[in-house]
Amino acid sequence: MRVRIDSLAHGGAGVGRDADGRAVFVRGGCPGDLVEASVDADKGRYLLATVAEVLEPSPSRVTAPCPYFGTCGGCQWQHVDYAEQLRGKRGIVADAIERIARLDPDVVGDVVPSPEPYSYRNKVELAVRSTGGRLRLGFLAEHSHDLVEVDACLLLPESARRAPKALAGALRFLAGRLGTPVERVAYRVSARGDAEVALWSAPGPFGRSAVARVIRDAVSATGVTRVLFKGDAKERRASKVEVLSGRGWWQECLGRYDYAVSSPSFFQVNTAAAELLVDEVILAAAPDGSDRVLDVFSGVGTFTLPLAEHAGATVAVESSAFALRDLRRNLESARLEADIAPGDAERVLEGVGPVDVAVVDPPRSGMERPALARVLACGPERLVYVSCDPATLARDAAMVTASGLTLVSVTPVDLFPQTSHVESVALFERLRD
Repeated sequence: MRVRIDSLAHGGAGVGRDADGRAVFVRGGCPGDLVEASVDADKGRYLLATVAEVLEPSPSRVTAPCPYFGTCGGCQWQHVDYAEQLRGKRGIVADAIERIARLDPDVVGDVVPSPEPYSYRNKVELAVRSTGGRLRLGFLAEHSHDLVEVDACLLLPESARRAPKALAGALRFLAGRLGTPVERVAYRVSARGDAEVALWSAPGPFGRSAVARVIRDAVSATGVTRVLFKGDAKERRASKVEVLSGRGWWQECLGRYDYAVSSPSFFQVNTAAAELLVDEVILAAAPDGSDRVLDVFSGVGTFTLPLAEHAGATVAVESSAFALRDLRRNLESARLEADIAPGDAERVLEGVGPVDVAVVDPPRSGMERPALARVLACGPERLVYVSCDPATLARDAAMVTASGLTLVSVTPVDLFPQTSHVESVALFERLRD
């Protein structure tokens, strides 16, 4: 079928309409394209399709620079120029706010662009497979668990782009000495020069000294760790970290603050854009030196540190033991103070008491309703919700506005160029008559 692509959708597809007006989600489409599309599935109210031929290319269509584009699942939009990507992301967030939250989409502003559309990632995670006795390392294919072996990744800084190939060679060399197989490899590289490799494996024998030496030499790693997990590796539930070489943590700088980040702890993958994200959060939270601020899902302190500097008092809530250790270290390094409430948000928040401002930065799944209810029960005049998923942001926005707060603005920030993912900073305020 022929389809004119009008917009971009969360997940990466281009969107057009068939003769009956049904939405057609076309993999590989770019707004402005006229394409011949092959229908993959008829879902009744909409169709899923793939570009078979571009009949009239859009002015926004560009040539993807990566040889793995179209097979590797890491990027969906390398064929779309960056300005169009930003328009698409603003549309995705606005659509979710209107369609799911049933709120005014005009509160969504323009997307804050990433300073770099490529070479921006400070971290990649590589899956490990063994096929026919040969160890393979790479990224997962789009919509699949198949592995795509890569020699280089254009999203990594230029000096580190070939790390995937070097790590694959190192692990092949070590295969007979590992004892316990490596399930996943996380590679982090900072603007400060730190390069850390974390090898995820189940408990068991491990050639620690040989592994540390070979991995360190392969990618000039300043640190090598082994993250032990129990159960399904996909759940990423680390039980213990063994330091094989170096300090056991990686260091990066956001603005004026240094952050030590241990292997299992979360940190934003785009350092330069994360600085812009922090600026937007502090601008929205507007701490005035006298207010009490709550930071839920504080992690290693991405927002806690600047909040602690500008607020009267800051309460940080975090459940991860690894992140809590990093948070304490980062506060001490910055000579800042915050009350740390360790544990699950729903349980911990019961005893926090009233706050003036709340900042929440939940995982992609959004906030559990009981935890969000606890935040709202603290009575904040302003709530800043940082989200990496427009749909769960919109879902939770409906609950927040029902409590009496008003959605004032949503500022998308592009932490993930070449993909359909977008971070957003939503500001809710208690408006007075």
